[in-house]
Amino acid sequence: MLTFLLWCLLFVLCWPVALLALVLYPFIWLMLLPFRILGIAVHGVLALVWAAVMLPARLLSAPFRL
Repeated sequence: MLTFLLWCLLFVLCWPVALLALVLYPFIWLMLLPFRILGIAVHGVLALVWAAVMLPARLLSAPFRL
């Protein structure tokens, strides 16, 4: 909602820039999509490495069950 209100304010102050932003937003979103996918993949790999590193500590701190 805040983004919409800021866009309305920009539209009142300088309508050509607001319309240009409205037209260019989908293209910029499409250009940034591969970086977002890459970030998700890197986050997954780092979580997997962290889980592998912390596994011995988790096994040692686990309560012993008989």
